[in-house]
Amino acid sequence: MISQEFPNDFCLSGACYPEVHNEAACFEDDLKALKEKVDAGAEYLITQIFFDNNYYYRLVKEARKRGITVPILAGIMPITNSKSLLHTAKMCGCSIPYQLSTMIESYYDYPEAMKEIGINYATHQIIDLITNGVDGIHIYTMNKPDIAKAIFNNIPTVLKELNHE
Repeated sequence: MISQEFPNDFCLSGACYPEVHNEAACFEDDLKALKEKVDAGAEYLITQIFFDNNYYYRLVKEARKRGITVPILAGIMPITNSKSLLHTAKMCGCSIPYQLSTMIESYYDYPEAMKEIGINYATHQIIDLITNGVDGIHIYTMNKPDIAKAIFNNIPTVLKELNHE
């Protein structure tokens, strides 16, 4: 209805879950719900946070097999606080890779180190995603634009090459 009534005023997007929504029975059910969102008018999708890019690649591959052709943007959340990360990961149902988990354990009580680790980990994720042809990236900054700026400052040459400058 929105796209029919207001075709030039709104853009519709939908959420998707690389590691399966916590209310979905399985990955296949999650993909069926995703297809329904797109068929209902979602023009692009943004993933929930994930820390292992392989889940994103699996989601895109399986979505494409099912005829979902809209862009699927990768939702990246840089770690800025170890306590909130653990809460958010549990709430969203995303796993934390072993490498990242050991960094969190080692620097849990060092907020500046955690911020640096988070920026660098997100930077690495984004470089990998760009290298593998991601449709787009959404950075969950949690009202901290300096975090996004720090990530972009880490990859100026990658961005130039991406834009063929």
